[in-house]
Amino acid sequence: MAKAGGQVPLVQRRLLDLKLVEVPNWTLRRLVSPKAIFCAMCKGHDNYYKKYIDVKKGGIGGVAMFLMGYVVISYIWSYSHIKHDRWRKHH
Repeated sequence: MAKAGGQVPLVQRRLLDLKLVEVPNWTLRRLVSPKAIFCAMCKGHDNYYKKYIDVKKGGIGGVAMFLMGYVVISYIWSYSHIKHDRWRKHH
């Protein structure tokens, strides 16, 4: 896998192990066919789905996010009433 000098070929490196200058070369050598591009997009979609959509861990995070969203939406819906009451109280 590694060459004699200890260097891993550019094609076999991961994206996060590359320098910014090497990214265009790596992309051109890695994605050579439409099938490879399609497979890469599918893999990215699957990873995104597993990480953010199909979460199997339970915890307080999801409930807290839901409640925070409810509070924000409720405030937005009633903002005109709050603003009107605020002006009425001070003037």
